Amino acid sequence: MARLPADAPIGVFDSGMGGLTVLRALQRVLPTEEFLYLGDTARLPYGTKSPATVERYALQAGAQLVRRGVKCLVVACNTASAAALPAMQREFAPLVVVGVVEPGAAAAVAATRNGRIGVLATESTVRGGAYQRALVRLRPDAQVVAVAATLFVALAEEGWVDGDIAAAVAHRYIAPLFAADGLRPDTLVLGCTHFPPLAAVIAREAGPAVTVVDSAATTATVLRQQLITAGLVRASPAAAAHFLVSDGAERFRRIGPAFLGEAIAEERIETIDLSG
Repeated sequence: MARLPADAPIGVFDSGMGGLTVLRALQRVLPTEEFLYLGDTARLPYGTKSPATVERYALQAGAQLVRRGVKCLVVACNTASAAALPAMQREFAPLVVVGVVEPGAAAAVAATRNGRIGVLATESTVRGGAYQRALVRLRPDAQVVAVAATLFVALAEEGWVDGDIAAAVAHRYIAPLFAADGLRPDTLVLGCTHFPPLAAVIAREAGPAVTVVDSAATTATVLRQQLITAGLVRASPAAAAHFLVSDGAERFRRIGPAFLGEAIAEERIETIDLSG
């Protein structure tokens, strides 16, 4: 694969809208870069699917971005990072392919004071154990418990990120961690890029002594360093991000700003077919 110029766009991929939280952090850390975001909204959620299916979907999405000339790939989906990152790195070498699990684990290890860490993630990410392995690799004495908080994805996608319903769901997932026989962590990792819009309600349920971290800012810092090392940092200001979706463009335009933090113009969204 030929080396692409520094002014080529950065490809960002997620199963839906959650990766927009990572894109937001990337834009903040890399303000001159151009971004091409792909949300596989037709096949959301990835978190309840088998690792083999997630890997197949992720390779299809990555191939779409590579065909459009991206200079690197950010897998802004914890489930896809856990199930498909090695396959994507092999398939698209020598492009830099960065996931969010390792940066998220690094952020949690940096934040914890007592080594007791809770992970809120999708069913597939929890079952696969990627966060548990990454955390123990970085801090061998860590005590880790992972909770499959699948309903958070639907709440985030619907924009129900506060209020009684969100609070009740957060209580159901988080309260057992702080029960008398629970782990009682001092740090909670948001192990899904759909979860940051729910960070406030999660933090209220966990209490003020608990640090809530997500992987977005750490992932952006990791990518920036890799681009510097490869000599691929764009010098001139870039155009606004462009968005690819596999379904529901109008819904993406309407709900996406809750994740991205800014409006998304209709003309910046393109519907594509990833099923072939």
